[in-house]
Amino acid sequence: MQTLEELNNNFAIPGALSFAPSNGGLIAAHVATLSCTAEIYLHGAHLTSWQPAGHAPVIFTSERSDFNSSKAIRGGVPIIFPWFGARAATPEDTRTDGPSHGFARISLWQVAFTALAGDDLHLTLTLAPNETSRSLGFNRFQLVYELILGAELRMRLTVANQSDMPLHFEEALHTYFAVGDAAQIQIGGLKNTEFLDKTDGFKRKRQADEVLTLSKETDRPYLNTDATVTLDDPALHRRITVAKANSLTTVIWNPWIDLSAKLADLSPDAWRHMACIETANAVENAITLGAHEAHTMEAHISIKELAQ
Repeated sequence: MQTLEELNNNFAIPGALSFAPSNGGLIAAHVATLSCTAEIYLHGAHLTSWQPAGHAPVIFTSERSDFNSSKAIRGGVPIIFPWFGARAATPEDTRTDGPSHGFARISLWQVAFTALAGDDLHLTLTLAPNETSRSLGFNRFQLVYELILGAELRMRLTVANQSDMPLHFEEALHTYFAVGDAAQIQIGGLKNTEFLDKTDGFKRKRQADEVLTLSKETDRPYLNTDATVTLDDPALHRRITVAKANSLTTVIWNPWIDLSAKLADLSPDAWRHMACIETANAVENAITLGAHEAHTMEAHISIKELAQ
């Protein structure tokens, strides 16, 4: 475990990046540059805020989140690995135990690199096998998470298989976006794409409409798509664009009224102020890496003002 003194001595950048205890006493990286402010917890390598200069906050993090070293932070960008949702048996492994969405989002990551390039802050964190992962059968892997934080946001997650056997996994950058009113947003880029409707018994459906609007609980892994997705938010007068690479699944999630009220780490009206667009490889798009292979998935997020 890296101490606070080691982090600030080895990785802090005066006037741009510092490390300090934050909510729950968990250590976080605090970014403040000419182009943006941001916060990233070492617990889960969890980005909890990103606000480009001149814009409203882009990332939603719940005010009721448990900032606890044994729990996942609600909101921000949880890193989902090595399974999405509940663990399912695979041809390589019949086990079905383990925490929802895997262990990466509840593990302590290590800072490996920081730099300021122009107005962009570069931050790299790594995760190696730990006691929890080994107990779940994952002891020969390496995760590398690269963040480039500026007027735009780039997130790159690399999974390396360090064993002589195949490594099967699912992954996601489970991004919660802050919105003015979820009932007014329009999500584009997924027309004619098949999805699994998790609110309707996982039925396989196809989106016919040009844009998706939300009017109830929505939980959809869209499959076999590498399309760029847009989120138009008339209440905040902006468009959020999510481009991606080496990802064939896009997940759209909003808990809406009933589920938001049942989740202890969300306020009852949180559903109105958030919408998840997740860059992922899940379900039939899960990844199988050969021995000593690596895979990098990337999300690229940009903001554009809409005419009022």
